[in-house]
Amino acid sequence: MNDPRFAQLLKARIGLDAESVGDAVIERAVRQRCSKVSGGDAEHYWLQLQGSAEEVQALIEAVIVPETWFFRYPESFAALADLATRRVLELAGTRPLRLLSLPCSTGEEPYSIVMTMLDAGLAPSAFQVDALDVSRSVLERAEEGRYGRNSFRGVELGFRDRHFIDEEGGYRIAETVRKKVRFRVGNLLAADLLAGEAPYDFVFCRNLLIYFDRATQEQVVDVLCRLARADGVLFIGPAEASLMSRIGLKPLGVAQSFAFPLASAEVVRPAPLSWTPPAPLPRPSAPKPVPVQAPMRPRVAVKPVQHVAEPATDALADIARLANSGQAGAARQRCEALLAEKGPNAEAYYWLGLLADAQGQGIEAQGFYRKALYLQPDHQESLLHLAALLAAQGDAAGARRLQERAARGVKRNG
Repeated sequence: MNDPRFAQLLKARIGLDAESVGDAVIERAVRQRCSKVSGGDAEHYWLQLQGSAEEVQALIEAVIVPETWFFRYPESFAALADLATRRVLELAGTRPLRLLSLPCSTGEEPYSIVMTMLDAGLAPSAFQVDALDVSRSVLERAEEGRYGRNSFRGVELGFRDRHFIDEEGGYRIAETVRKKVRFRVGNLLAADLLAGEAPYDFVFCRNLLIYFDRATQEQVVDVLCRLARADGVLFIGPAEASLMSRIGLKPLGVAQSFAFPLASAEVVRPAPLSWTPPAPLPRPSAPKPVPVQAPMRPRVAVKPVQHVAEPATDALADIARLANSGQAGAARQRCEALLAEKGPNAEAYYWLGLLADAQGQGIEAQGFYRKALYLQPDHQESLLHLAALLAAQGDAAGARRLQERAARGVKRNG
C-alpha cells in the first residue's frame, strides 16, 4: 500500500519525514488501520481520514513506537541534578523551577526528572514538571504509572526501591513522584503550543529531531528556544548532539550529558538540526566537568550482552565508566583487552566506534560500527550512529537503509 498521500498527511500533522523511519513502517501502520476500519479499502480509508481527527490520531499512534526507559543517558540526569540545585539556590524561593519533557512517551523521562530532583534533595514545592506528547494512548499509560521490566535497564536500579511499589506483574510509581508531573497532549508543530505558559528552565527533547526533514527541524528548534528561558538548558539526544554547533550552541562540558545552555549561543537565530539512574545522584559539589570533543552514548547494559561470559559484562561496565568519566584512552585499551581475551564482541566494537566518533575519526568509527553489526545485525545504537555518519557524508540512501533496519527492530521489540 505504497500511497504517498499517507506519508504526506503524517508530515503535515506531526512533521514526520518518511525517510527517517522508512516507507515500510508507514505502510504497515496504514495497512493495519485500513484493515481495521475500512475492510482494507485504501480509498475509503483515505476519505475517512479527511473527516475524522480521531482516526488521524489513531494512525499517528500506529506509526509512533515508543522506545524509552528510566534514566536513559544517566549522565544527563546527573548534570540536571547539579544545575537544578544551583538554580534553586539562586532563585531563593521566588518561584518554582520549571521543567519540560517532550515528547514524553509513556512517562519514563518526566518521572526520571522528578526522581532526580527529589534524590538531589529538592523539596517537591521547589519544582514542577510538564510533559507533552502527541499520542493520547501513551499519555494514558504514563498517567497510570505502571511499568514492566523493560522500563528498567542498566545496572543501577536503586531508584526503583526508593520510588516504586512492587506489584504483581510490575511496578507502580510512587504517588509523590506521579503527582509532580502534569501530562497533556501537545504537538510541537502547533502554533499555540503552551501559549501563555512561562518559559522553562530545562527542556528535554531527545531523539525527536532525527525524524524530521531540515525545514521541520528548523521550525522545531525555534519552538524549543521559545519554550526555554534565555538562561535555560536544552537536553537533546546523542545522535543530535554532534550537530548542535550548527546553531551556535556549545555543550555544557559534562561528558555524556547532551546538555546545551542557550546562553552559550553565538547566533541570534537557530539554524536547522539533524539528526540511562545513578544512585544516589550528585550534589552541587559534583566533580569538575570533563569536556569532550563530541558526544558518546552510554551503553551500560542497555540490553543483554549475548553469548558473553559474566566477566565480559563486568568489563563492559568498566569500559562505560572510563568513557563516561572522560578517560577515552583507558576505555579504548580496555575494549582492546576484552576483544583479545574473549574474542569478537558487538558491545566492545560499539564502544570503540563511539570513542573513535568522539575524536572525529569518522572512517575508523564506521569500521567499528560495521563490525558490531556483523556480530549483532539488529544493534540499534550501531545502526543509528552509522546512519548518522553516512548522512553527514551525503550517503542519504545508505543512511536511510540503516534507519529502516533500526525501525524494523524497534517494531519487533515493541
